[in-house]
Amino acid sequence: MFSKTEAQKIKREFWIEFANIYPRKWLLYDTKIKGFSFKFYVDNKKAQVLIDIEPKDEEKRTIYFEKIESLKQIIIDDFITDIVLEKNYHLETGKIISRIWVEKTDISLMNKKTWPQIFDFFYDKMNALEMFFYEYKEYIEDLEINT
Repeated sequence: MFSKTEAQKIKREFWIEFANIYPRKWLLYDTKIKGFSFKFYVDNKKAQVLIDIEPKDEEKRTIYFEKIESLKQIIIDDFITDIVLEKNYHLETGKIISRIWVEKTDISLMNKKTWPQIFDFFYDKMNALEMFFYEYKEYIEDLEINT
């Protein structure tokens, strides 16, 4: 086990190394859609690339999610085959959001030997999700167009 300080140091090293290997600006929170963001997640068991849909307005959350859900087969065929869509994802805080994600298991943030696998996974999957988003952004963000 690592102390809290050691774990923080390893996390910092992880993100610095990732940025050095894949030096690019990711979309993340800059989607121009309030409450619609891309995220990286990694712990000692898995790595995930996520889209979290969590606007304050519940109706908007439903519409954004259903729009992406209507494009699910396109995502699977053209971008990410093992994508998961969950309309009502429960966060540990009790908050319910919509989440779209892809996951890689059998890796660990604390095991530097798995870092190259995580970095490649992050790059490949986030790049694919961003390409999907840019291609379908107008449809996703236009709340007047129904699915």
